[in-house]
Amino acid sequence: MSARTHALTIALTGGIAAGKTAVARRFEALGVHVHDADVAAREVIEPGTPGLAAVVGVFGPEVLDASGRLDRPAMRQRVFADPAARKKLEAIIHPGVRQWLRERVLAEQGPYCLLAIPLLAENIEHYRWVDRVLLVDVPESVQITRLIARDGIDQTLARRMLAHQASRAERLALADDVIENDGDEAALDDAVATLHQRYLALAS
Repeated sequence: MSARTHALTIALTGGIAAGKTAVARRFEALGVHVHDADVAAREVIEPGTPGLAAVVGVFGPEVLDASGRLDRPAMRQRVFADPAARKKLEAIIHPGVRQWLRERVLAEQGPYCLLAIPLLAENIEHYRWVDRVLLVDVPESVQITRLIARDGIDQTLARRMLAHQASRAERLALADDVIENDGDEAALDDAVATLHQRYLALAS
């Protein structure tokens, strides 16, 4: 097997309200770098970036707020109502996000790092370069209960949000490692500690 030229790269994913952030925080507490696709998605369309220029080129200057930043609430409403607009926006942002994540991996000094990618299953063809996939898994009933409590929404909207994502089965099919997060959050400590040792061993 050829020597790896980058840190062992673990993609951390899971459905909405599965508990990815709680897992990521525990890895960070162990000194592991977690590079977040949601952070990347904001950074690649900051003022002055080619990403924001491309968004304005496609959607017009009215998508900017008074400070010259992307008016996110207005953009969100627009793309939620118009699937074609959403595809155009994703075609601009997603390649920038992937490049941002690749650059973080190539600059990584630690033995391994995590990439938090919520929509991994939906975009897996673009992430064949990650070494492993870690899934935070919960039953859909738990996701719905947590979503209602977290976002103050009703069950109908919670189910619709789930329907927009890959299915639980699709995510499980991709996973090399699975953390079950349907119980007490404190149980995550042991699960993360065990995986940390496994990843250190794999990295060496």
